[in-house]
Amino acid sequence: MEYITPEKMREIDRRTQKEFGIPATILMENAGRAVFQNAMEMLSEKQEKKIIVVCGRGNNGGDGFVAARHLMNNGIDVSIFLVADVKELRGEAEANYHRAEKVAQTMGKVIEVLNEENLSSFEDELEGTSLIIDGMFGTGLARKVGEPEKSIIQLINDSEKPVLAVDVPSGLDAANGNVLGVCVKATRTVTFARPKTGFTGNENYTGETITADISIPRALLNS
Repeated sequence: MEYITPEKMREIDRRTQKEFGIPATILMENAGRAVFQNAMEMLSEKQEKKIIVVCGRGNNGGDGFVAARHLMNNGIDVSIFLVADVKELRGEAEANYHRAEKVAQTMGKVIEVLNEENLSSFEDELEGTSLIIDGMFGTGLARKVGEPEKSIIQLINDSEKPVLAVDVPSGLDAANGNVLGVCVKATRTVTFARPKTGFTGNENYTGETITADISIPRALLNS
């Protein structure tokens, strides 16, 4: 399958919404549902079905919230961590945070804000989990990973738990494949519409790459 640069993917995403009238709401719902379906596949052979979803402030975090909502609706024990302040969320990421929050409340859970102060409780939570969903950083990351994300990524990697990355493993430059200081080592990456150019030769970070259809028109992808 043809690889695509993040810049071209963002332009296709923009044109999908403007020219074809497919809103960001649908694209994010489809992306999150693809993550959910892959998570269920990865859980199928595990007796304990407990998932940690780690979400950043951007659209990858929004995809993570969608996946978490579907997982909770399917009876999976889900813990959601937001690596940001709720006030930093915007657009569809913010909307899907609140949707996931409402579902979580019906199950007696809250979405925890993860920062440098409570990393030890996150580490404790990792011990009993079956799968980690990484939705911290997306294809727009082009700077070195700072704190607390750097420590979170190190804890995830040290846990040696299976990891499902949303679109791109956090810490990988999706354009050129550079590791931006530290990078999640995913078991599987669900990437959207097309695999990204930075994935080439980085299988030790992306793991198995699954390309998901999220309703991007074929005419745009082939243009």
